[in-house]
Amino acid sequence: MVAPVSALPHLSAQPEAPRAFLGVTRSVLGRPWRERCADPAAQAYAATMVQAHGLPELLARVLAGRGVRPDGSEAYLRPRLRDLMPDPACLVDMGPATERLARAVRRGESVAVFGDYDVDGAASAALLAGYLRRLGVPTRIHIPDRITEGYGPNAAAIAALAGEGATLLVCVDCGTSGHGPLAEAARLGLDVIVLDHHGAPELLPPVCALVNPNRLDDLSGLGHLCAAGVVFLTLVALARTLRAEGYFGSHPEPPLTDALDLVALATVADVVPLTGLNRAFVVQGLTVMRARGRHGLAALLDAAALDGPPEAWHLGYLLGPRINAGGRIGDAGLGARLLTTDDPAEAARIAVELDRLNRERQAIEAQAVAEAEAEMDHALALDPDRPVLVAGSAEWHPGIVGLIAARLKERFGRPAFAFALRPDGSATGSGRSIAGADLGHAVRAAVEAGLATKGGGHAMAAGVTLAGPDLTRFAAFLAADLAEAVAEARAVEALLLDGTVSAGGATAETVRLIQRAGPFGQGAPEPVFALPRHRIVDAGLVGHGHVRARLRSRDGQAVGAISFRSAQGPLGQAILAGIGSEFHVAGTLACDRWRGAERAQVRICDLSPAI
Repeated sequence: MVAPVSALPHLSAQPEAPRAFLGVTRSVLGRPWRERCADPAAQAYAATMVQAHGLPELLARVLAGRGVRPDGSEAYLRPRLRDLMPDPACLVDMGPATERLARAVRRGESVAVFGDYDVDGAASAALLAGYLRRLGVPTRIHIPDRITEGYGPNAAAIAALAGEGATLLVCVDCGTSGHGPLAEAARLGLDVIVLDHHGAPELLPPVCALVNPNRLDDLSGLGHLCAAGVVFLTLVALARTLRAEGYFGSHPEPPLTDALDLVALATVADVVPLTGLNRAFVVQGLTVMRARGRHGLAALLDAAALDGPPEAWHLGYLLGPRINAGGRIGDAGLGARLLTTDDPAEAARIAVELDRLNRERQAIEAQAVAEAEAEMDHALALDPDRPVLVAGSAEWHPGIVGLIAARLKERFGRPAFAFALRPDGSATGSGRSIAGADLGHAVRAAVEAGLATKGGGHAMAAGVTLAGPDLTRFAAFLAADLAEAVAEARAVEALLLDGTVSAGGATAETVRLIQRAGPFGQGAPEPVFALPRHRIVDAGLVGHGHVRARLRSRDGQAVGAISFRSAQGPLGQAILAGIGSEFHVAGTLACDRWRGAERAQVRICDLSPAI
């Protein structure tokens, strides 16, 4: 009989050191393997879900390993927006924001929406502008050029928008630190609303309303939302205000649920935690997206040659990079135009152009990443304990520095910054971090210390501009600020596994079972399984730096596998050199669709010789 939740065992004050999963204390990537669901309480939760709730054991262990309690398993597996939606009024300044937006709607004012040049910015701008346009409000979107304008509101663009007749400026996914430009907007007679989610300084710009769950005086507990999530809550509050005023008695009310595809896209692409409300946004947003009602997203899915209905990972790996490509190396406004157009032909044209730009971006990125990795290999040879990596080059395009930083972080397992050294002597950089090291906070501290002219972001990603090309002082500041956090994070670094499967058990049915616990992403890691003692019977290179393999268990069953972007690293090299040998293989499970057929595939993330 399973013990009730209240009677679950407590952990001792001094727990035993965790045991190595399958005895792996140092894998090919230098990590110990640990069981994710090793806590006795979590194991009891899993047992309760199996016996009292009838869940399959594999699914129960996945849920328990992510902190789901038995009494919350049903809600977790079927997240519903109506159950998780907060009252938008809990956000500071939501009242003034919706009152000013409602006045703009009633008066038919000209509204300018100023967004960021990434997916969250494009989706947020499209979400707000699309709703206002359905209400008959003339609305223009401005997405700044990454190179000529930089991040956030700028005085020149604001003056142009005011000159075109705008009376209300709404900044989405930016503006929280835009003191100078937003003061200029007020001087020009523009009212300003900021809808953002980035880390906020203590002193906020002079605006009518600044809605940001990460401002210091906001106690809503919604800091995990991306900007599109904040915009969606604002539109819920706006609709409620207009409804109370009787506005929809003479005007049709646009259905907000139709816009959840944009919220889902931004939530996944901006790598915010997929917990609570965000899970519901993604689950219900994918349902909307699968109906293909938005011409732009339907065209982009076709341009990406997606075979089958979109899943959460497609938003981050197929759609997101293509929308970002416009802001990185092309026309920054392409993404927002794609997401707002009602013309299928225009949507197809923009989608094809974004797909072309993405291929061009990939080629530029590959060369730059190779240069950055070589530079960091040399730096770490001199100082192996360097807590933060900082690289820069005058040859790197400013639009890809975030991608370079991400690749450095992935390969070397520590926070990384990449800079494009500009002709005017300045340096534009972007960083990516590891769990436990707050990069956004470090960058804001660098700005306050006078080491950077502007910068900001959140824990896992940040951007910064330096006045000069010398990166030494900035790198030293980051190293000192983050050294302790990085050391602690890397000390406990281990690959957490959710269980074991064999080649014969890695089926499409198993994948579908696991996906019931999704969507997976930041804050809700995708389940990782070990395939014990499987022989690599074949391996080779495929695509751009990927390694494919075929794994066979001792009972003769086989399954296909792939290791992405690993050909030049220790994992890919070990796979290629390991043909004929047995390994404990760790990876995630996914369905590979080809010409209508569906089969399971192992996506290898680590391995260890089976001794």
